Amino acid sequence: MQPQFRHVALVGKHHESVTGAVVDSVRDVALAIGQFLRSQGCEVALEARTAEVSGLQQEFPAWSVQNIGERADLCVVVGGDGTMLGVGRQLARYGTPLIGVNQGRLGFITDIPLDAFQEVLPPMLRGEFEEDHRSLMHGRVMRGGECVFEALAMNDVVVNRGGASGMVELRVEVNGHFVANHRADGIIVATPTGSTAYSLSAGGPLLHPLVPAWVLVPIAPHALSNRPIVLADPVEIAIEIVAGRDASASFDMQSLASLLHGDRIVVRRSQERVRFLHPKGWSYFDTLRNKLHWNEGGA
Repeated sequence: MQPQFRHVALVGKHHESVTGAVVDSVRDVALAIGQFLRSQGCEVALEARTAEVSGLQQEFPAWSVQNIGERADLCVVVGGDGTMLGVGRQLARYGTPLIGVNQGRLGFITDIPLDAFQEVLPPMLRGEFEEDHRSLMHGRVMRGGECVFEALAMNDVVVNRGGASGMVELRVEVNGHFVANHRADGIIVATPTGSTAYSLSAGGPLLHPLVPAWVLVPIAPHALSNRPIVLADPVEIAIEIVAGRDASASFDMQSLASLLHGDRIVVRRSQERVRFLHPKGWSYFDTLRNKLHWNEGGA
């Protein structure tokens, strides 16, 4: 049977600087999964950086992210959640579906174990899968009425203090309405996807991916009455730097902007969404139970 996805791109786990052991790991995994996908009738290409790190340019064609978005029917991402976050943001505009194979630690959004890909992938390639759409945020840093930095985020936008400085004071507005001045180490704006990440560590609630909402979570607030709040995601959130030194804004902990007093970080829902494909029978609640170790020792 021909696979539903004819042209498949493969993205491997890699970093800006790599050691010999990392190169060997990337190469071995990319080669094994790439050859397996070929055996299933797929035409396989490697993302350009993956091809460079693995040295497999002669084995598979190397495609840029733009090529993948324009030409691939499917992208298989091998790595941890950080790898998937980076790839997902870049491919969202193309609507390319993503399958995650977990080579990281936690794997909330890369849910196929590396040692199980040969069993799990074939039915998915035939069209037996659960599709899951995740929202993105679009964040801008406004300075004197001009945008000086912008980025997408799938998990969160975090405004926080410098490592050696005291707390910051942040003025928060929602749809132009003043909410409060928060004195804290920072504040997190998280999507449902990001509600299991930094937001959760800071005391925020879990949001199901189907809930069209964000959560606004203070980080170590001075006033203990400053609590997380859930907001409908069509809103615009503005966070202004009132006081504090060396503040910064991070987007999925992968893009960083240094901030000055008076800067406004404006966050809106992006029109783009990320498409995840999961094995048939996948459940978000199974993911929570397994990754957060709920009901350990129970049935």
